[in-house]
Amino acid sequence: MILYFSATGNSKYVASSIAKVTNDRLVSIVDCMKNGDFSFSLSRNEAIGIISPTYSWGLPLIVCEFLEKVELTYAEKPYVYFIATYGTSPGQTGFFANQYMKEKEIPIDAQFSVKMPDTWTPTFNLSNKEKVSKINAGVEPQIDFIIKKIKIEEWGDFMKNKVPRFAAKVFYNLEYDNMRKTKRFKVEDTCVGCGLCEKKCPVNAIEIHNGKPVWIKDQCVMCLGCLHRCPKFAIQYGKNTKKHGQYTNPNVRI
Repeated sequence: MILYFSATGNSKYVASSIAKVTNDRLVSIVDCMKNGDFSFSLSRNEAIGIISPTYSWGLPLIVCEFLEKVELTYAEKPYVYFIATYGTSPGQTGFFANQYMKEKEIPIDAQFSVKMPDTWTPTFNLSNKEKVSKINAGVEPQIDFIIKKIKIEEWGDFMKNKVPRFAAKVFYNLEYDNMRKTKRFKVEDTCVGCGLCEKKCPVNAIEIHNGKPVWIKDQCVMCLGCLHRCPKFAIQYGKNTKKHGQYTNPNVRI
């Protein structure tokens, strides 16, 4: 079983690529949270994969909440692996995820990371399509490496470009809560009121009022899925996103 959270498709692509080889079932964390599905029964020898993007060198809030609530039933302790997709650093996502799993007495056995385009466009520029394509071209060898390891259930920390644990904790605590403030979103006149942002928001933070999206919560996960999926690129966050472009993974539907 592969549990994944993905707003722009990067983590979903990694999860889907692995599932094609391992024949594991794919489970969307967003769907679980919206439907209240938290109990899973594992068959014998079924592994657990957890795949998540990196936010502020830590885990997205929705992944934290899901890992707190998930209940797993199994005959014997399964092989558990964690994969972080990231742009600059996976921070200490594996450590944070393992804290939740250890509380359930199912600690993570192996940790991996996959470098992909960084979709935090308030900072990172994705307008150069050639550069983005080059980053995505380097994804396949990373996934192949992970597949080889998990097929033989190898243990270990295989993450690259991590930061010190103390730095990750401080940065996450200071930055993530602040960046989740929805008041920084704005909607341009090109919005056609299609409602896609409302439908796809993983935490139901958006409603369409008078044909325009309105953020009804002070904070959200800040996945920027609404910005990147908007067919008219009418949703912006801060001053830089307009010039930094949109992105969704070209290999999956999201």
